[in-house]
Amino acid sequence: MQSEVLEWSAGFTAFCSRFAHRFSRVESRRRMVAYVRGLLAEVERKNGWTLAEAAGDAGPEGMQRLLNFYAWDCDGLRDDVREVVVEAIGDEKTGVLIVDETGFLKKGNRSAGVARQYSGTAGRIENSQVG
Repeated sequence: MQSEVLEWSAGFTAFCSRFAHRFSRVESRRRMVAYVRGLLAEVERKNGWTLAEAAGDAGPEGMQRLLNFYAWDCDGLRDDVREVVVEAIGDEKTGVLIVDETGFLKKGNRSAGVARQYSGTAGRIENSQVG
């Protein structure tokens, strides 16, 4: 088990290093690694607080700085992620990746994007978020 964890850790470090050049500062690179680790963590809800907690932070400020303040090349990062996906699961010439939205049924209207709209999850018009 310990060797599997070390192997996964080395692989994760190598994976994140593929994107490091898109972040201009050391702190933004560290935050990116923590953010990705949080996204991969077994956390039921993924938001600024839970991602920060998964990274060992006391609050979400560091994650918020990554997303809202630090300078990074989002278009270049998107292209890098696409390359990783093609290498892992696709064929650049003949492959197709289809991503479908999902709906989250909501009771209130206090979350962003909540409205009465068609939700494929419910199969009908419901109060939901779609994304």
